[in-house]
Amino acid sequence: MYKGVALSILASITFGVLYFYTQFLKPLDSEQTFAWRMLATLPFLTLFMWWSGDLKYITEIFKRIFKQPWMFPWLIFSSVLCTSQLWLFLWGPINGRGLQVSLGYFLLPLIMVLIGCVLYKEKLSRWQWAAVILAVLGVGHEVWRIGSIAWETLYVAFAYPLYFFMRRLLKTDHLGGFWWDLFLILPVAVYLGFIYSDSLVLIQNYTHLIWAVVGLGFFSALGLGSYILSSRYLPFVVFGLLSYLEPVLLAFASIALGERVEATE
Repeated sequence: MYKGVALSILASITFGVLYFYTQFLKPLDSEQTFAWRMLATLPFLTLFMWWSGDLKYITEIFKRIFKQPWMFPWLIFSSVLCTSQLWLFLWGPINGRGLQVSLGYFLLPLIMVLIGCVLYKEKLSRWQWAAVILAVLGVGHEVWRIGSIAWETLYVAFAYPLYFFMRRLLKTDHLGGFWWDLFLILPVAVYLGFIYSDSLVLIQNYTHLIWAVVGLGFFSALGLGSYILSSRYLPFVVFGLLSYLEPVLLAFASIALGERVEATE
């Protein structure tokens, strides 16, 4: 339990850093940044798995695909669910929609708690119930104040729980499953990074981008790897409630990037 808590906190802090880090990746747009993030994260993730002895999970899934061919379409779906969230995470602050994405991360833990209670029959302590009630009041007030829910908010709130539920169902809730999520999206990353855009020309003209992309890969592997591992060690309820550290940091990062919080907010 304590290991999962530590990994979750590490992931949240790293994601907060990454949200602000996007400013160092200009003039790359969100699609180019996403492409280079995928290309740079996979080597660091593989290196981390080699260090931790988890490379065996990659080959384990590879063998399962041959024995159970029906797994492959589900792995592709899992990859799309995961990596589209990673794209949205970068697209939000770059396009001035950081607060909408942040609201999704405030709503996400409540959906995770609901899944834990309904599907996994997990129980809430009194303090956890208090936390959930306060969260419902806070998120509910924000939704009422706005009068609608942005698509970015809904996608963050519902796609991630579906992704984690699928991983547990398919028994790919380890770093090997996440490695396949990134590996299967590489053709899209190559297309966006080398064919669809002129990102190579930009990197040649702005040499700081080379180190920025390397740092992006390192922080992404650290944050996402910690997040995936924490989901394996923690019950859905605890995993969901701990996720509240992340949107708080994302909101502060959005404000630091120039977005304003109105008096009613």
